[in-house]
Amino acid sequence: MSGYGNYLNLIALSLFSYHVTGSAFGVGAVMALRLFSGVLAGLGSAALAARTTRLRIMVGADIGQGLAMTVLAVFADRTPVWLLGCAVVVTGAGNVCFTVALRSAVPAMVGPEARTRANGLLVTGRSIATVLGFASAAPVIAFGGYGAAFAVNAASFAVCAVALLALRPRTDTEDPGPEERGQEEGAERAGRRRVWRGAAGLPGLLLGMILLRGADAFASSSHNVALPVVAHAAEPSGPALFMTRFWVAWAVGTIAAHFVLKRAAKGSEWGERAFAWGTLAMSVLFVAAFTGLPVAGLMAVAACAGFADGWTEIVYTSRLQAAPDRQRSRLFGMSATAETAGFAVGTVLAAAALEVLPAPTVVGVFHGAAVCAALLLLAFAATAARSPSPIRRSEGDTHGTGPGTGTPPGA
Repeated sequence: MSGYGNYLNLIALSLFSYHVTGSAFGVGAVMALRLFSGVLAGLGSAALAARTTRLRIMVGADIGQGLAMTVLAVFADRTPVWLLGCAVVVTGAGNVCFTVALRSAVPAMVGPEARTRANGLLVTGRSIATVLGFASAAPVIAFGGYGAAFAVNAASFAVCAVALLALRPRTDTEDPGPEERGQEEGAERAGRRRVWRGAAGLPGLLLGMILLRGADAFASSSHNVALPVVAHAAEPSGPALFMTRFWVAWAVGTIAAHFVLKRAAKGSEWGERAFAWGTLAMSVLFVAAFTGLPVAGLMAVAACAGFADGWTEIVYTSRLQAAPDRQRSRLFGMSATAETAGFAVGTVLAAAALEVLPAPTVVGVFHGAAVCAALLLLAFAATAARSPSPIRRSEGDTHGTGPGTGTPPGA
């Protein structure tokens, strides 16, 4: 429900920003403000999680975003620019805080063994919400105006907050026991002995995954910006239908990824190579989608791209969730910062590039950068696999394409 409201609001808020500011620059400024607030929220999410529970963070984020949308719904006919700016800051920061808290809480909610299946269900729900939110934005705005769209989004946040308060899921793990504490301390001592370490105290492969995730977000901004352009060129009389077909096929692919991983993983880990190969395949498929394929071919490629997208999302999230509870919020905060910053920078550059270059070229260049990053991570993983060290035994990570063993430490 909350995801549906977010994707409905993504379209409504963009159109409303143009209505309030009266210029394309104003729309870009509002989007940049929202993304920048998300970057700051990602940087501070770990500190916030250390001072309160993840359940309170999620409920607080829902309440804050719901109030912001309620204010916009009430003042939709006479919203000043400053009020719009305040609302997007709250929603941008709130969305990142909620996402970081939810992702890092999944192992505590369902148990470490079931986290891959739980992540698959979350990806499935997000995919369905994406399609329904995009598809219903135009009818909702046409029927009730921007106020109705903002009211629906506010109601979706209320539903989510009430569900969390009613269910009160376990979102935080108690202090680690002697065995887990010993594993963490052993991993830390081994890490200090290791010659090569990643930045910010992260093992290099884990840092590489986060950086690749940021590169993926940077690349994905290109097809999100270019798709409306291609839709208008391919079907001038029905660009909305073109985009709906594309995103529905993409959603079907992401749902299929959940079912495949649920059967293949059987509750165990997938390594960095699986994530890198999935990112590489996703980028290649998104580039292929902009080569002027017929309708059937486009939908098939979009479905395959969705499958790779769902695969990488589930594998990546499950891998970061393997970190100890105390470190998980920091990891996901760093990840949210990398993803939001990558998408923000990519959106600006892609929009500028589309003014002088055709859409297939822009998408190819941006996703080509993600392909190069994926190949670097694969090479790095292969090097690490040939150089066993104490930290690798404490991590219990195979760094392979198949399931790994054990629970590797995080940051």
